[in-house]
Amino acid sequence: MENKDASIEETEAEINDIRTSILEVQETIQSIFAEQMSSTGVVPDGLEEAEDPTYEVGSQAIIKADHMPGMYGAEATIAGAFDTIAYSVTYYPTTGGDPVVNHKWVIHEELEDPGEAPLDPGTEVTLDANHMKGMDGATAVIESAVDTTVYMIDFTTTTGEEVENHKWVIESELAPVE
Repeated sequence: MENKDASIEETEAEINDIRTSILEVQETIQSIFAEQMSSTGVVPDGLEEAEDPTYEVGSQAIIKADHMPGMYGAEATIAGAFDTIAYSVTYYPTTGGDPVVNHKWVIHEELEDPGEAPLDPGTEVTLDANHMKGMDGATAVIESAVDTTVYMIDFTTTTGEEVENHKWVIESELAPVE
């Protein structure tokens, strides 16, 4: 019986070690996502500040988008508000690998020589944005276009990671703080 009890205790210890390892991996992934979601806050040339945004710079809003883990439900501080065309795109990273499907959002001012806005779905473009590794200079296809106010936001993810100057969420992806 002692041998069986020792075996159970060893198995439980191994399970706890695995759980600890999984938690460490999850924390690392969350930290990487938070790092990728942050930016310097520099906006593209020609991007115009919104004249009458629903959410003023410095105000708070609740994120209703889940572009990345930990975004949905987080409280954000508005760092910038701009009127433009936002595109969801599928792009082919310059670093190789699988295409990134339906990435939200890239704005018209982050496209190389885009021409007149808005661009139609299916239009091939070159990205001039560095939201994610492998994005700058990547070939992309427009999936959809939205004429909207886009917001740059600061927030703490629901897992506790700090994100600064996240580009972009559109107006419909924010809700008032209640």
